[in-house]
Amino acid sequence: MPIETPAYDDQNIFAKIMRGELPSHKVYEDDKTVVIMDIMPRGDGHVLVIPKAPSRNILDIAQEDLNAVMATVQKMAHAVIKAFGADGTTIQQFSEPAGGQVVFHTHVHIIPRFDGVKMKPHTGEMADNDLLAEQADKIRAALG
Repeated sequence: MPIETPAYDDQNIFAKIMRGELPSHKVYEDDKTVVIMDIMPRGDGHVLVIPKAPSRNILDIAQEDLNAVMATVQKMAHAVIKAFGADGTTIQQFSEPAGGQVVFHTHVHIIPRFDGVKMKPHTGEMADNDLLAEQADKIRAALG
């Protein structure tokens, strides 16, 4: 039996970013998704894929929106590997507080990975804004 999730709160940080109320380093956008740089990255080139339609997480997202998110995740995984010369990626999605979710709008983390390099902690330090802008440019260039 599916768990019942709380109602979506449209005042979450990602909803505000998509409405233009808060700044972000946007890397990619299509009809259903937006990709931004994570401001507390676990590694260089860490991006977030966010559906435009409201949902808290994987437990309540519409199938069509989840499909769009995952298609963008795949596209961005290729882009960050190309942009940073990464050896692979870590893809993460957290659902509800027990699962580690902090912002309650569905989002998927894509973190470029390098052999022998550990990830920084989840919800670590904020990155330098100029560095995020530079990394966003590299990813956009890799997208073509």
